[in-house]
Amino acid sequence: MTSDFADLGLRPELLTALAGLGYEESTPIQARAIPVLVAGSDLLGQAATGTGKTAAFALPILQTLDPQRADRLPAALVLVPTRELALQVAEAFHSYGRALGVRTVAVYGGTPARHQIDALRRGVDVVVATPGRALDLANRGVLRLGSISTAVLDEADEMLEMGFIEDIEALLALTPADRQTVLFSATMPKRIDVLANRHLRDPERITVKARKLSASEVPRVRQVAFIVTRPNKPTAIGRILDAEDPVAAIVFCRTRGGVDDLTDLLTARGYQAEALHGGLTQDQRDRVMGRLRSGATELLIATDVAARGLDVDLLTHVINYDLPMTPEAYVHRVGRVGRAGREGVALSLVEPREKRMLDAIEKLTGGQVAVEPILTLTDVRRMRLDRTRRALEELMSDPDAQSRMNTYRDAVVDLLDTHDAVEVALAAFTLAHEADQGTMVDDDDRDLSAPSHASTRSGSAAPKGKGGAREESTGPKKRRERPSGPMTRIYVSLGRKAGVTPADIVGAFTGEAGLKGGEIGTISVHEKFTMAEVPADRARKVVKALQGVKIKGRKTLVRLDRDE
Repeated sequence: MTSDFADLGLRPELLTALAGLGYEESTPIQARAIPVLVAGSDLLGQAATGTGKTAAFALPILQTLDPQRADRLPAALVLVPTRELALQVAEAFHSYGRALGVRTVAVYGGTPARHQIDALRRGVDVVVATPGRALDLANRGVLRLGSISTAVLDEADEMLEMGFIEDIEALLALTPADRQTVLFSATMPKRIDVLANRHLRDPERITVKARKLSASEVPRVRQVAFIVTRPNKPTAIGRILDAEDPVAAIVFCRTRGGVDDLTDLLTARGYQAEALHGGLTQDQRDRVMGRLRSGATELLIATDVAARGLDVDLLTHVINYDLPMTPEAYVHRVGRVGRAGREGVALSLVEPREKRMLDAIEKLTGGQVAVEPILTLTDVRRMRLDRTRRALEELMSDPDAQSRMNTYRDAVVDLLDTHDAVEVALAAFTLAHEADQGTMVDDDDRDLSAPSHASTRSGSAAPKGKGGAREESTGPKKRRERPSGPMTRIYVSLGRKAGVTPADIVGAFTGEAGLKGGEIGTISVHEKFTMAEVPADRARKVVKALQGVKIKGRKTLVRLDRDE
């Protein structure tokens, strides 16, 4: 059972938000749950991860919420088992309710509570929380639950498995007795029934099983997952890209900020990476896609919304830097490759706490995603050398290439008169390898793979009296602000082969052309040239100032990009 969201009677602001996110029709759990919850009934739902249950309870809460209410106390409380899920659900509320001005805060342990306390004191509409931290703030009088009209227990079976039952009971006892209560669980063990009978009033019962795709719907690509902690992701993706050597790839991130951060990181490491997200104008998107289709860009870093509907023949890889929020979105991403009989590869960086989502993906697709260790630097170097050796062997065995090689025979014979044959071959191999494979960014050769069974769940039950669980503290990274206003791309005639890095370009532009670092946009260092964005109204002055300037000791041609 599915329907158009408009058929569910949702307010126009929500319909506009859903359309902007690319949602066209509701999932079965949404179609059945939303009318029940909007009517004010309690709900007991059995639904697996990836069936769309977040929207099933978030949209009814937003539908009935008065954003102009004077009350500064939260009207809805959503309890979830992990920090990651708390952030995802809070982000969903923000995305759906942005036009309504809905105030949402995620509350979880493992990080200083000061910012969460400040947000609660300023006033919020929806609190999404792990039970341990929520109870701690409630006991301290900061999280006041006397105005809660809807309480949601999401992934209830997992919260009970993690020992949160007493915290949940204590929190519900602080909410009004006449509240609406919603409980979602992937399984329905006896303890869930006991909890539901104690806190739900004559609930509507809904069961929705995750849909299994038919064989024709499952993308025919090699699918691999790497279990890695979040701090190791930047290093891990560098090794994966060096090992896989994609012709062209889409790398998916969950947010615009994540896209910008990863684009900056990969560009700094010498990859031809460009960002694609909803913050770009249509003209900018068209130019990015044109460069990808022409082969001028090898990596497209994108959000799901920006990449919707893309079909690029050159694509060989899809990489999930962040797993999507639903298995269906994973299938949509993977479907960007492997079309029309083409081979493709789908690689995913999976955090240990996301193992449940990986299980849901396998259940939907009816197959297994192979879990492999991340290659060591030694492995990556060996694979890169093998590629160069194979390329040379193919060249030597290609009859059509003999005439091309004969052009250089006299030069090679002259070298052999004065140098050892092995030394000549080594020099030629080095030039061929670095021209084709580029230079590799070294890091420490540590094992980046995290145990697939590891549980770093942020909402893990804390010892009594501690008011929260032990969690990984991954504070927000400071991200370089992108310049505002129209930008123009400038061509610089040196690239990776000359040892040029983005830092060299920034140094030249700031030192010779008088730009500030914050005025310089995306810098894409290619093998033999570099593209850099500067403010459009200063582009010609920058080109003039850089004429004859040396970068890395070499004279450089600088001009406006011909596409501009």
